[in-house]
Amino acid sequence: MREQRENTGRSGGTLPFVGELLLLILLIVVLTLVVTKSALLHRELAEAAELPEQEQTQTEETPPPEETPPADTVDTALKPYATEETHPSNLLTETAVSVNGEITEDYQPRGEITFGGSDTYTTAKGIITFRGNNYRDTASYGTADLTEKQFGSSWTVTTGSLQAPDGQVWTGSGWTGQPLVVEWDAQTRRNMNLYDWAKEKDGLTEVIYACMDGYIYFLELDSGQRTRDPINVGYTFKGTASLDPRGYPLLYVGAGYHSYEGKARAFVISLIDGKVLYTYGNGDSFALRDWSMFDGSPLIDAETDTLIHPGENGVLYLIHLNSSYDPVAGTVAVDPDEVVKWRYSTTRTGSQYWLGMESSPVVWDGNLILADNGGNLMCVDINTLEPVWVQDVLDDTNCTPVFSVEDGHPYVYVSTSFHEGWRSWTTATIPVWKIDAVSGEVVWQVDYTCYTVSGVSGGTQGTIALGKNKLDDRIFVAVSRTPDAAGGVLAALDKETGEVIWEFHSKVYSWSSPVDFYDSEGNGYLIYTTSGGYMYLIDGATGDILDSMDLGGNIEASAAVYNNRVVVGHRRCQIWGVELK
Repeated sequence: MREQRENTGRSGGTLPFVGELLLLILLIVVLTLVVTKSALLHRELAEAAELPEQEQTQTEETPPPEETPPADTVDTALKPYATEETHPSNLLTETAVSVNGEITEDYQPRGEITFGGSDTYTTAKGIITFRGNNYRDTASYGTADLTEKQFGSSWTVTTGSLQAPDGQVWTGSGWTGQPLVVEWDAQTRRNMNLYDWAKEKDGLTEVIYACMDGYIYFLELDSGQRTRDPINVGYTFKGTASLDPRGYPLLYVGAGYHSYEGKARAFVISLIDGKVLYTYGNGDSFALRDWSMFDGSPLIDAETDTLIHPGENGVLYLIHLNSSYDPVAGTVAVDPDEVVKWRYSTTRTGSQYWLGMESSPVVWDGNLILADNGGNLMCVDINTLEPVWVQDVLDDTNCTPVFSVEDGHPYVYVSTSFHEGWRSWTTATIPVWKIDAVSGEVVWQVDYTCYTVSGVSGGTQGTIALGKNKLDDRIFVAVSRTPDAAGGVLAALDKETGEVIWEFHSKVYSWSSPVDFYDSEGNGYLIYTTSGGYMYLIDGATGDILDSMDLGGNIEASAAVYNNRVVVGHRRCQIWGVELK
């Protein structure tokens, strides 16, 4: 019976049990589907609601990468200021500003002048001012393809001489005397008074050389062939001219001495027809020194159309050019409508401490750096014309300051000369300085003992070359009349410490500025020229002399290097163009 009841029970409850089981499974499936669908729907709604916020949050948390600033960009947080050591009142007694002939106590600039880095000064293809730009840090353009590391073929052009009313005779090319080298665009080339072959030659690269015989010469870089008639201005040009950084066919050049044409002055010249468009600086009653020479190479601020030119009369000229160039019509003009002048006087007494500036101006941002004939290195706010700091550089300073940006911080490299009788009649110390451009304080100095000869000073007359690429850890400076009265030294100094990396001693001194240039791999080389007429090709890394060449005359002028060609003139009335191979 028991067995029967168990069998009967299993048999009799089968259908109800299966049905309950199926119902339970179905319920589980339905609940699973509902929960899953609900979760999916919830997630879709949440994503739909949160996606914009998430994207916005991601954009805020991960901004697009910033562009790397150019290597020569100064940290914008750095503004110049004076310390106790460099306060302007230590060396300056007063300053004054004149606008269109009227002295003003409340100068307001017509437009704010702000310069960018050295690589933004011009888009021109070439070397258009002394040492290339507003930092004065290069006299080379392009790269040199050196396979033999020697001088190659050469050309020469004969220049002349000019006698001044006092009997002095100025010959050939002198200090600073750097040529300009530029490749003109096709339209401008055809507008200018070039010879027909030069107008039509694609890629024509023109050498423009203002010389001491009163002429401005125009030559083809590769051949030395004249590209147009020289311009006879009739004034001795010792310094270096400047071209307009906007590509306008305008030349700015200052006379270095009086002539039978009159007192020295500065000129703005049309390169369309060779005519003088404007002159300034002669017989200036605002000047405290009656010495209207202009050896410095001017700068032009393209944004405000302002010419910036310091003179040996102790006046800084800021001239609103009101310039125009119509390449279609082939016309160029200037019509200055505002002339601003700044002058200064110093605490130094004695006739030897001259006012005036022979070196070329440096501008970074809105700050103007000037070295003068009386031992002052000055930083002036170019928009307020207020001195910011002044550093004592001891002597008549002819070398142009060189501006350098290192890890975002600005510095100035500069040296001075030994003017006979100012500090000594025998020997004097010539420091090479690295100066903090923010405060004007000395970072380091390296001293050389120099001699001098009346009228032909020792010390540093050329401008320091700033190493770049594989030479970016060093500067190069030529010091004259050391270690004896005849000799000279070219020194490579460590930028950070001032330590000597190498020195090349020449039997005769150099007033010329060394030129650094580079190949496509960044290897650096130097052109070094001497009063003995020799030009040297030097390995900038080691100081090894790779080649030398006798040019046959005293080379006071500074060379320029354009790709594989170096151009320089000398006092024996020749301009040389030499291949670098």
